[in-house]
Amino acid sequence: MNRELALRMCEAAIKEAARTGALVSVAVVDAGGHLTAFQRMDGAGIAGPVLAPAKAHTAVAHRVATADLAPMVQPGGELYGLAGDRFVCVGGGVPLWDGEGAGGRVIGGVGVSGGTVSQDVACAEAAAALWETS
Repeated sequence: MNRELALRMCEAAIKEAARTGALVSVAVVDAGGHLTAFQRMDGAGIAGPVLAPAKAHTAVAHRVATADLAPMVQPGGELYGLAGDRFVCVGGGVPLWDGEGAGGRVIGGVGVSGGTVSQDVACAEAAAALWETS
C-alpha cells in the first residue's frame, strides 16, 4: 500500500459519495491497521473521522467486510460481544487483498462513514475496486 494509491482510493470513494448525495469520511489503512490516507468531504458529519478508520481497521483485523460482521456480533451470533471501542461492525469497511484464495493476504483496508450503510458500502467498494485494478 503506498500513499499515492491510498489517496486515489479516497478520491474514488468520494466520487461515489458525491454521485449518491452522501457526505463521507474515507480512511485507508495498511496491513497493520495504521492510517495511510484520510479524506473528509466538506459538510461530512463529526463521527466519520473516528468511524471510517475504525471500519478499515476492523476489516483488516478480521479479514472480512464489516457488513458481513454485523450479523455475527448480534446476540446469539458467533462473535457476540466483539464490537467495542476498537471494532466497528457496521457496513463500510472492506479488506484489501494481495492474491486470492488460501495464498492471499490482507495488505490493507478501506473504511467509509457518513452516508447510509448502503452508501458507505458502495463507496468502500468503489475504493477497493481501484485497488483491484491497479
